[in-house]
Amino acid sequence: MFKTTIKPTLAATLLALGSASVAAQTGDRYIIQVDNNSKGIVKALAKQSGADIHIDANGFIAATFSGKSLSDVKGLMNNPHVKLVEQDHERRPMALYNDDAGDPDAMQITPYAVYQAQANQVTFDANAGMKVCVIDSGLDSSNPDFVWSRITGDNDPGTGNWFDNGGPHGTHVAGTIGAADNSYGVIGMAPGVDMHIIKVFNAEGWGYSSDLAYAAQKCADAGANIINMSLGGGGANSTEENAFIDFVNNGGFVVAAAGNDGNNVRSYPAGYPAVMMIGANDADDNIASFSQYPSCTSGRGKNATSDETICVEVTAGGVDTLSTYPAGGATMASMTADGAGVAASAMENAGTASATTYFMGIGDSVDTNASGKVCLIDRGSISFYDKVNNCEQSGGVGAVVINNEPGMLYGTLGETNDTTIPAVGAAQEDRAQLLAATTVDISIGASDYGYMSGTSMATPAVAGVAALVWSNHPTCTGEEIRSALKATARDAGAAGKDVYFGHGIVQAADANDYLTANGCAGGGSGGGGTGGGSDLSLTANGYKVKGMQTVDLSWSNATGNDVDIYRDGSVITTTANDGAYTDSLNKKGGGVYDYQVCEAGTTTCSATVTVVF
Repeated sequence: MFKTTIKPTLAATLLALGSASVAAQTGDRYIIQVDNNSKGIVKALAKQSGADIHIDANGFIAATFSGKSLSDVKGLMNNPHVKLVEQDHERRPMALYNDDAGDPDAMQITPYAVYQAQANQVTFDANAGMKVCVIDSGLDSSNPDFVWSRITGDNDPGTGNWFDNGGPHGTHVAGTIGAADNSYGVIGMAPGVDMHIIKVFNAEGWGYSSDLAYAAQKCADAGANIINMSLGGGGANSTEENAFIDFVNNGGFVVAAAGNDGNNVRSYPAGYPAVMMIGANDADDNIASFSQYPSCTSGRGKNATSDETICVEVTAGGVDTLSTYPAGGATMASMTADGAGVAASAMENAGTASATTYFMGIGDSVDTNASGKVCLIDRGSISFYDKVNNCEQSGGVGAVVINNEPGMLYGTLGETNDTTIPAVGAAQEDRAQLLAATTVDISIGASDYGYMSGTSMATPAVAGVAALVWSNHPTCTGEEIRSALKATARDAGAAGKDVYFGHGIVQAADANDYLTANGCAGGGSGGGGTGGGSDLSLTANGYKVKGMQTVDLSWSNATGNDVDIYRDGSVITTTANDGAYTDSLNKKGGGVYDYQVCEAGTTTCSATVTVVF
């Protein structure tokens, strides 16, 4: 895999866009729910009160009341035709960072997430009527890797044409879903699927919850089966939630990103029960460090309830994901050693170099033996700039700086860089291959393809898998597809369902086979491909004894002699399968604990039950 890092300023910008906990900037913009027959009266009242109306949708309007609080607006709009006045929350794209990548123009590259999700094992039926509605920053018409005759769109008020990008985010997301199967670029999960694009993010890179509610209506009007939202923010909103409930009740399927703050905060719209919350994993089946993991439990004590539709349900690849960019919008590096591809990270200086290799050690001095060659340099002691500059002063035509610790080396040559030869970073794991190579070829340049990371990237992977599977079972409803994806997800992380992976990593071929075997209604109990779908059930009751936390667990339908008891993903005991166990935590105060019971030594487990003190 070829990849690089981005400039720090762009990284900071994308990080800010991805944060669900960014301080609210909605200020004085509100949603007013209203009977359609009386909308004219309400609009007139709003304008009379000094409002600037932004959205006029079915059942609601969105407007700014300059300098007015929510209570102020409720007073101004105190009218029998007004059903509800609520805050119009911001919604932002969820991508942490992008890695400018190696050049895929010479061949079609299959992203790792396609293999990981088994999407390469299922054939997409382009005639099944699947359509994915992508609510994002637009899809740039300059990228050729789409079947444009199958793509339509709508413009949200104030955002400009849906086919002009408002940044690379939406184009990257759309490529993961449906980039064409051709001889170049990348291939999507459901290659060539019909898409309807709705551009909701403004020039500053964010939108409102009312924009999403309005967009959901537009998705339905366009005949979409699936809505993808690689975005989110804080605060629930009934208008927004109702729009997705309506879409699902009409047979649709909605996915949204869990968020990128790496904490247990619930982001919206992913946190609505009608929306499937998607987390991100990496190429090694590890949970992404940034992937949010809200609890499936709401309320406290005896009033606590558990609902798996308000937490992560499945994950997909979302780390270093290769996909489409606006034409020429990505800066990418590629490298081969004796013709074999090696991962690379662009440091500076666009260009190419192809030559025999010369190992310069740590590159701390000029060495004329490097003249006309690609310098291989170990990291350490001096700056990256000094290493590359010494290579160039030695007559070197290109430089490869190799990390001195596991993983890829990401770096730049500094703001005062005056070197001209192309320079890339390389991983420590590839050091032996590079030092053994006779020749190395490196290239840094602009391309239509690049890498991004975030739950934004995992979400379209699931949307694409859903379209792929659904195209082979078109009589199913969206909720039946949702259930099949959970029932067949490959378990990862702690045994059985957990807050990080949900039921596990989504699997297209297994879901397709499951529906073929069981029909749209499925096979009964659902969730967790390797064990999460068992009939083993668990209940938990938390209470205090002399102020100390105590939890009584009881289970049924375990078949072995012993069971493993898990608390927060770790085994706390292996005990006899007698149906009951008491966990005395020896702690006072509050706390939240996730419990599971599993057949001893297996991944056949109950669903997770959360206890809140």
